[in-house]
Amino acid sequence: MFKSGLGRAAAAAALLMVAGASLPAGAQETLTNDAVVKLLEAGLPAEAVVAKIKASRGTFDTSSETLIALKNKGVPGSVLAAMLEPANTGATELSTDSPDPMVPHYPGVYMFGASDNRMYRIVATASNQAKTGGILGYALTGGIASASIKATIPNPNAKVRTGVGQPVFYMFFDESVPRNLAVGNTSVWVTGAGSVTSAPSELSLVKFGQKKTAREARVGSINIAGSKQGVMDKDRIGFEALQIRPGVFKVTPTQPLVPGEYGFIQALTGGNVSGGGGALTARVYDFGIGG
Repeated sequence: MFKSGLGRAAAAAALLMVAGASLPAGAQETLTNDAVVKLLEAGLPAEAVVAKIKASRGTFDTSSETLIALKNKGVPGSVLAAMLEPANTGATELSTDSPDPMVPHYPGVYMFGASDNRMYRIVATASNQAKTGGILGYALTGGIASASIKATIPNPNAKVRTGVGQPVFYMFFDESVPRNLAVGNTSVWVTGAGSVTSAPSELSLVKFGQKKTAREARVGSINIAGSKQGVMDKDRIGFEALQIRPGVFKVTPTQPLVPGEYGFIQALTGGNVSGGGGALTARVYDFGIGG
């Protein structure tokens, strides 16, 4: 537990003044978890540490395990909450290509280009058209055979491509944007139901079927037993999502992807696209593997 005292607080303040004086002109200190713990151990009250966090750049590990460990060390809840706020990175604008996930980016999905050390922003493509396949089999079998519902994505190929079979993606959600860089009231993550997508688990990664002028993804089926809406479980490709900081996730497919057309599908009419509902109107963050 952290104890406060006038003598220790005064000593800590003196240390901060000396440290600040030793920094080059224009330099700004970057706080870490260890630095916050040291300030509290030196006797600074929680309010002062919160103010310090808000006024400084911060690179904090805020994983669940680390937060629990910090709480067990006696770090006050107000300090933990300040560490969880979007980082003050000193940035004056949002980036679209910085390779550093700690740098504020415009919300969206980015593919990391390892060969040229930059990020490529994937501009979402809307899918609001659906068609039904397998109708003949459905009719001839009296509904025993399933008819499939497919969402159509314009153009046969994605613009963002890579030769890497297991590419790395970064997803930046609204929570990641510092308050001073917030861009209006609109968001690429708002759905038609008024809810806001806030985690990769709300998207589905799929491989598209390719046609001459478009790509297709199966988003529903119907047979005599009933109907299903949403990306079919067997069509979903697994991926791992690691939270880098609040609102920022590193996403990697769990297996190498064969050459072809792929995309992360975000439902727009509410609900998780992998569960049910809303897949016929969706945003698609599409990319290609191979030339």
